[in-house]
Amino acid sequence: MMSDAWAIDTQQLTKRYGTLDAVRSLDLKVARHGITGFLGRNGAGKSTTIKMLLGMTRPTSGSGTIVNRRIDHPRESLEARRRVAYVAEDKQTYAYMTVEQMIRFTRSFYTDWQPDLERRLLDELGLPARRKVKALSKGMRTKLALLLALARRPELLILDEPSEGLDPVSIEELLQTLVATAAEGTTIFFSSHQIAEVERIADRVCIIDHGQLVADLSLDDMRQEYRRITLGFTSEPPVADFQMPGVEHVRTSGRQMDVFVSCNAAAVVERARRAAVVSLDVTPLTLRDVFLETVQHSLRE
Repeated sequence: MMSDAWAIDTQQLTKRYGTLDAVRSLDLKVARHGITGFLGRNGAGKSTTIKMLLGMTRPTSGSGTIVNRRIDHPRESLEARRRVAYVAEDKQTYAYMTVEQMIRFTRSFYTDWQPDLERRLLDELGLPARRKVKALSKGMRTKLALLLALARRPELLILDEPSEGLDPVSIEELLQTLVATAAEGTTIFFSSHQIAEVERIADRVCIIDHGQLVADLSLDDMRQEYRRITLGFTSEPPVADFQMPGVEHVRTSGRQMDVFVSCNAAAVVERARRAAVVSLDVTPLTLRDVFLETVQHSLRE
């Protein structure tokens, strides 16, 4: 059953190339409004997922909706693309045109184009209207791609590795633009393997590895609840005693045990004290910590 609560909603979405599952049984939910980061290593399945969502490649199996339109239904997928804007990694612009010509060309395809917003973005982003696209820096090309995507005020903006190849100043300007866009009501879903950028601006993060969703978490919850609890014992750590609610996984090294929790850290600490540990340390987890532990744990499994 389709729900207006989700900008993106997939069920068991799979894309297979020969014997390789590029995306496998993906259940992905992205709420309307706010910013969701889609985090994964290179080759994890991020771009393939985005292409299926946008109707650029057909799923092998499974189903999904984007802005409440079925991705495997040609007419509904076309309707969705009228309400969704996409910025590809290669930015998809014509080098021989000027910025002004590129804007005019793109505008001709959309009846919902907003000239006032176009002019505002042109000014805010500092784009030189008469310069050839081929003469623009990578940062300026990214700004142009954002203007072309945003000037029709889409419900959902999808970006695939938007900061790839940008210098630090251009990255900062990009992130500020995305935050401002989300504040005006557009839902943003962007893929990246740059953890710091995702942590800077995202409300929620979905982590994909080897084509599978391995984590879906609120960054506020992560900051408040996610902890690494490092315990020292005089003998072999009692791993089984710490298989309890809130414990995501446990790792041992000699007489030391790291317990990774998404909630209930206090209960784990209390159990550790009853187990007569010789050392105990509780550390908040960053998104980098969560990403590395989640991906490494999925590899071990």
